[in-house]
Amino acid sequence: MAAHSLSYCAQLVKDHDPDRFLLTMLMRPEFHEDLLTLFAFNYEIAKTREVVSETMLGLMRLQWWREQIKALYDGTPAPEHEILEPLAALIKKRNLSNSYFETLIYAREFDLEGVLPANMDGLMNYCDFTSSPLMSLVLEVMGEDPESESVHPAALNYAVMGILRAVPFHARQRRCFLPEDALKSIGQNINGGLYEMKPAERLPEVIAEIAGVFTIRLKPRNTYLKAAHLLARQYHGQLKGQKFNVFSPKLLLPPPFKALRLWLGLKFS
Repeated sequence: MAAHSLSYCAQLVKDHDPDRFLLTMLMRPEFHEDLLTLFAFNYEIAKTREVVSETMLGLMRLQWWREQIKALYDGTPAPEHEILEPLAALIKKRNLSNSYFETLIYAREFDLEGVLPANMDGLMNYCDFTSSPLMSLVLEVMGEDPESESVHPAALNYAVMGILRAVPFHARQRRCFLPEDALKSIGQNINGGLYEMKPAERLPEVIAEIAGVFTIRLKPRNTYLKAAHLLARQYHGQLKGQKFNVFSPKLLLPPPFKALRLWLGLKFS
């Protein structure tokens, strides 16, 4: 897929979700545009918290997407829209399940609440609801049955590493997805601490505990799930190498030979 020929969805994902763009480029060419359309939709709903000034506006935005997706399944032609039009064609072409879209949209309502997950279970539920349905849709795009594959652990690995790596980014937005009870146990203040880039001395302990849910020896059969797991494993190793200090400047750099290691991992695993 040449840079000058990128569709709107492909360019959106390349600019704002580069890891999923990379993973897509490692798949067979016939899946590229379909996967990028799916990921463009996911980006649009995931960014809701960042583009609205009030909770109600965010809920209205998500409701608009919910109604538009429902209309597509009801047979209503898609309006002129850079994502909805290719998404409508994709849903019909690949016979995608509506329930996965509904769950993804519902999960993003949590972002608007402005609260932390109460505990580890809350964080894991958030990771599951925002990642597993998307991974299931990926399998459907690729003509595979999500029920026949271990989607959940691969999705959880990918989502957990994404959230941990994004702690400084979220803090600058005055957002946090780390468990509230764990932060309180180490005396980590949010408003006057984390949001001011002042992590508690014991914050790496919390990060290490969360990273401990990572399933290292996972062997998905689906090529995309396998690639996503290999990438998450690189990030896990990088974070571990920095002793779970999510504020380490070295984590701003990609893991060494990231793309090459992914390609080799897919080729020889």
